[in-house]
Amino acid sequence: MSGAGWRARDRRVMLAVGAALAAIAVQAGTAAAQDRIVDNPRVLGAPLEETAQKATTSLLAITGTASGDKSYVIPPSTAAITADKRLALNIVYTDGRLYNPANGRYDKVHLRSYNGTDVSPTTPYVAPTISTRPGETVRVALDNRLPADPSCTDPNWLINVPHCYNGTNLHSHGLWVSPTGNSDNVLLSINPGVKFEYEYNIPRDHPAGTFWYHTHRHGSTALQVSSGMAGALVIKGDRKPTLATNGDLDTLLYKNGAPIPEKLLVFQQIQYACLGKDGNIKVKTDAKGNVVEWVCDPGDTGVIEFYSDANGNGFGPGSWGQSGRYTSINGQVLATLPAKQGELARWRMIHAGVRDTISLQFVKMAEGGPAAMERLAAADGPAFQKTYCIGEPVPFYVVADDGLTDAQARKATVVTLQPGYRNDLLVVFPKAGNYCMLDADTAPSATVNSIAVGTRLLGKVSVAPGQEVRDIPAFVTSELVAAANVQMPPDVRASVVSDLRNGLKLTRFVPHPTITEAEIKGSETEKVLFNIAIPGQNTNMPVQFEVGSQDYAPRPYAPDRVDRTLVLGTAQEWELRSEFVSHPFHIHVNPFQIVKILDPTGKDVSAPGAVDDFGPGPPDPQYPGLKGAWKDTLWVKSVQKTDNGPYLPYTLIVRTRYQRYIGEYVLHCHILDHEDQGMMQNVQIVLPDGAGGVSHGHH
Repeated sequence: MSGAGWRARDRRVMLAVGAALAAIAVQAGTAAAQDRIVDNPRVLGAPLEETAQKATTSLLAITGTASGDKSYVIPPSTAAITADKRLALNIVYTDGRLYNPANGRYDKVHLRSYNGTDVSPTTPYVAPTISTRPGETVRVALDNRLPADPSCTDPNWLINVPHCYNGTNLHSHGLWVSPTGNSDNVLLSINPGVKFEYEYNIPRDHPAGTFWYHTHRHGSTALQVSSGMAGALVIKGDRKPTLATNGDLDTLLYKNGAPIPEKLLVFQQIQYACLGKDGNIKVKTDAKGNVVEWVCDPGDTGVIEFYSDANGNGFGPGSWGQSGRYTSINGQVLATLPAKQGELARWRMIHAGVRDTISLQFVKMAEGGPAAMERLAAADGPAFQKTYCIGEPVPFYVVADDGLTDAQARKATVVTLQPGYRNDLLVVFPKAGNYCMLDADTAPSATVNSIAVGTRLLGKVSVAPGQEVRDIPAFVTSELVAAANVQMPPDVRASVVSDLRNGLKLTRFVPHPTITEAEIKGSETEKVLFNIAIPGQNTNMPVQFEVGSQDYAPRPYAPDRVDRTLVLGTAQEWELRSEFVSHPFHIHVNPFQIVKILDPTGKDVSAPGAVDDFGPGPPDPQYPGLKGAWKDTLWVKSVQKTDNGPYLPYTLIVRTRYQRYIGEYVLHCHILDHEDQGMMQNVQIVLPDGAGGVSHGHH
């Protein structure tokens, strides 16, 4: 289908949806932030009958370590009991409501969502948490109960034109599992009326950490994730470090014999729209005709049914800011997060959204702030911040990136989450009272939308009285040293304590060994080049979303083409760049380690203490300190020094290993509407043939 056909199809959908929803819309009531409490999402399902597994002395052979696997330095789990978890998720339309601070009401919404095992009826647009452990098997049965969608099977539909809005599948983002068959296979289309069970066999040596899952059907990924079809996936670990192996950070984060408190926060941008009689998004404009808010009147029902209306409103650069929607946290908007003064807590944070960059910051809230935030248009966030968010930001420590423990905790007052990112923080509030939880102002080149929108409010933290903390770095160090003295085995205790006292180093909890120069010697560098090809004037050619390599210029996605062939058991260096605007790079299955990040002048801005000040605006805090970190998603920045000037790309150097799993999977931009429109590639891992080449099988 052509671009014009796509727009015509979307317009028919707009009109049909608008007519259908008029009959079911109801006006919702109001509620104060103290009534909207952010709880951890429900945990999905419960184990089946647990089966005792006889301990074995040949675990190394079972996991592949005996064959020289170098991809981890944490031993296999030796737990005597493992669980086989079978979970169910139905894909349906769900009628619910979301708080809209711009009008002070709950807006009724009608969105695609998961419905099934342990989905909360009050917050249905964040999926339940999958909690598991190394060595367990998790089965997720999907039942697609959405209406029929002819575009899912239309052979004439252009693959990179958004389509199949009612088709789906499932991606376990960040998991080190097989990408084929009924495992983490995103090349499937589970169409309406089809049932399918995914099976994730979590290796015994899988790192513990914070991961997530979401729909990933090419053509409808952005629309469905933006509807809330995503949830946390947490792997818990109990492996303590030894003289020979590293351990799980979970085993250190204890106090008084119990794990420290945890907050699990899923950030989403649910970009619903209310439609007028003409089927277009209802908007509010300023004196210049610029859209400043998507409007929902009493009796309206919000939907997400198309990428663009006839007026050009929908997904796209600037659309999130124009919509006036708020980033939700665990399905709640501008809600309250409870905490306790002087209590060290682990905050697991997941950016499960599509169209915004989150720069998280905590600042004390002045009196009057809680009442003022109840009726607050998103565009008024900067004014609210200047009036009610006072004093210096509260420092915290970043201890894990994308679920993988860092070699050293990074002290920060702001942490940047791009779409797909996860960060684990150690947070302590020094005083009781209310705190602003802010999405701080960020330079345009550091944001998904490439525009400055000012500081916005995410919610408030209500801190109950407790122990006053005068020196946060000293307090965090003291708490962790005390935990290490109790929790760590005697033969490594002194080493762990020494590391903590020496700048909060976590070297005995890093899950993967560093990839050295010797390991990649002789291998070709894989290059990734993102680009958006904008057609010239007076042409009907569509915008092209593309990825290139060292062997070919950027090109759009083709489902029947393998773009890269990589060899099992090898390691390589990769170079990531973007020719046009910035993009978050994500690759499935195998994580990568950051070697360096060079700005356009060649300065490495990934080192601790580095200052990334290339380009207009304030220094960008997201790269300094990432050198050596392991990730699966990484912002690839390209900067304009002047308005309408050329884009000047950063060069990001990372290294990765191809271990254990063969098969086909994808890499792509995690601005998911870019991925849906072609900014994706097929990658395959193959066996070596033993003679310096690759095996092609015997068929």
